[in-house]
Amino acid sequence: MSSVLRPDVDDLRIIGFYLGKVLGGLGVVMLAPVPVALALGEWNAAAALGLGAGISLSVRWLADAHLETRRTLSWAHGMVIVALAWIVGSAFAAIPMHVSGRFTSALGAYFEATSALTTTGMSVIHDLDHLETSMGLYRHLLQLAGGLGIIIVILALFSAGGSRVGTLYVSEARDERILPNVLRTSRFIARVTAAFLVASLVALVPALLNAGFAPLRALEHAVALFASSFSTGGFSLMQASMAYYHSAWVELFVMLLMFAGMLSFALHHALWSRDLREFVDHLETRTLALTGTGLLVLLSLGLVREGTYGDLAALVRKGLFTLLSAVSSTGHQVNSGETYLTDWGVLAPAAIVGAMAIGGMASSTAGGVKALRVALAFKGVVHDIRRFLLPESAVVVTSYHVGRRRILRPETARAATTVLLLFVLSFLLGTMTALITSDVDLTEALFEGVSIGANIGISIGVVEPAMSPTLQAVYIVQMILGRLEFVAVLVLFGYLLSFRRGSRVLGRVSR
Repeated sequence: MSSVLRPDVDDLRIIGFYLGKVLGGLGVVMLAPVPVALALGEWNAAAALGLGAGISLSVRWLADAHLETRRTLSWAHGMVIVALAWIVGSAFAAIPMHVSGRFTSALGAYFEATSALTTTGMSVIHDLDHLETSMGLYRHLLQLAGGLGIIIVILALFSAGGSRVGTLYVSEARDERILPNVLRTSRFIARVTAAFLVASLVALVPALLNAGFAPLRALEHAVALFASSFSTGGFSLMQASMAYYHSAWVELFVMLLMFAGMLSFALHHALWSRDLREFVDHLETRTLALTGTGLLVLLSLGLVREGTYGDLAALVRKGLFTLLSAVSSTGHQVNSGETYLTDWGVLAPAAIVGAMAIGGMASSTAGGVKALRVALAFKGVVHDIRRFLLPESAVVVTSYHVGRRRILRPETARAATTVLLLFVLSFLLGTMTALITSDVDLTEALFEGVSIGANIGISIGVVEPAMSPTLQAVYIVQMILGRLEFVAVLVLFGYLLSFRRGSRVLGRVSR
């Protein structure tokens, strides 16, 4: 561990410079739906998006004009920039939403923007079913940018940052460099995303046309379903979410997109390279296969015992879809929220909560604790038990496969366990706040607290436009902590404290 001095003016300059780039990139995202708004005569939406874009791009211009620097980014700089990118970036992304007038307060608009960028998918918008097409597109573009990583999308794809971008890439909870450098890795991610977009349009547009959609509306919904499913975000154009479509083919392809979204991009690269052995041997693949099977059995037993669905087709379309939506952290719903309370009994909702907590793979668009951490924490416990049971002279070695065969080191297992415990504390924070501020029982509060803290988005009904500001604020904190997996936010907190303490308070932690 090495320390850095209290931040000085040069530190603030480099942080402000890169933060300006992020805000400028978000301004471009706001501009993207403006032509759609103008073509459809959605003047209020065009004005709201234009205002937000103008403010964001002006900040980018000011940062470039007055803060440009060639100074090398340190680990601490990267962590602080990433944390501020999500906290401050959500505030700027909320400007068009607040101006649109569809939220009870500015806090509600900030909640919505944070939910989009963190790919949580919870919404407090009023009258979603009649939202302007351009604003719906904006919400989904935010979610796609957040799922891929706003640092990757904005810095790596649109600037030649070299090793400096690499620092930000790692800071954004990305552990894998699939190709030799971050720029090539990010462009590979962009190619994968583009390929799935094309496949989605080819598959979903005909399915939606067959379901009775007009051509342009089918295209609009196909793009939205791709953005929310591959980003594992879960936003919908309609309040009823996936239940609106009443199409088994739409649900099937969305399930495939959710599965693709929860895979790490390193596994996508292995599959593109036809390296099926890597897919089979990968620790997270095996972990998800094992935990997913167990949760599916638990879910099925619960639903069968309650007699919720009368045939296998309904069990798959309702039960399996919801389980995959939970474990992939997408949050698409084919049931109304109260169904989980009134019709699913106890075992089935417990399986969904477990799936939400575990989440998908590390370095994917998915949320949750991540299958990698669950597996490493479990292997660490087994390693310690073996060490205690075997003679002192015995050498205990535990290995695992992630890209290559690795030796499990004590600090790796300890880090995984620490983050797992921090997630549990976040879940408890949301649960207790909901119990104190809302008229809900423990089951409802726990379900929603896990869903928010793991960036899942399946709602049991606690999240609504009229919920208390205190609960909204706590849920916002949960979403940001869950998306950044705590480290960047904790470093930002330490950075702020260092201004007051004037001492060496930040450590450089090897990850």
